[in-house]
Amino acid sequence: MTSRHAHDDTRWELGPVMGPADPHDHAGCSMPVPESSDLPPRLDSAVTALTELRGPTVSFTVEPDPESVTEARHFAISRLAEWGVPELADDVGLVVSELVTNALRHSGGPARGRPGLGVHRAGVYDDPADPLGSAPSAIRLRIGHQAPWLLCGIMDASRAAPRRKEPDYIAETGRGLHLVESFSVRWGWRAIPQGKVVWALFRAP
Repeated sequence: MTSRHAHDDTRWELGPVMGPADPHDHAGCSMPVPESSDLPPRLDSAVTALTELRGPTVSFTVEPDPESVTEARHFAISRLAEWGVPELADDVGLVVSELVTNALRHSGGPARGRPGLGVHRAGVYDDPADPLGSAPSAIRLRIGHQAPWLLCGIMDASRAAPRRKEPDYIAETGRGLHLVESFSVRWGWRAIPQGKVVWALFRAP
């Protein structure tokens, strides 16, 4: 795997990838990531198209099961092969795994000790006006492709901002968003009427 963090491209007018680290964000603490509110027009439009399932975009429903992380990664990698960009498989697969894991962990999965309360509720899942099907904690993986760019996003029903920790290289967790930042050109999140989308942008070499 190789980091694509430095592969910015002025044709997309991406601007700075992320702001400087907060000097008060010490190891063991977490800080909410500011919402992506001033994206360049083309990227802004691409994120909107992703959430509305417009254009060359595919969608995968993430079930409330740990195996869904592997299933989502395999779904993403198979789409990359169909689109002729298998060279992005390692980076996209890693980022999808991290984002799905975070969504399952933090967006309100099944209540512990109360079997049967899954994250999905009956709804019209293919309605662009209600992309989460009115589910309280439904999770969707969306991937859009417009050569040479690929945009993936995880949509969930929580409006809480992603939180970034200073990495503890001894701990087994807490490095997810740092990996997302390292292996994508740019990433961020946006509130939507039914929750939020956390997205990551990639560029085929």
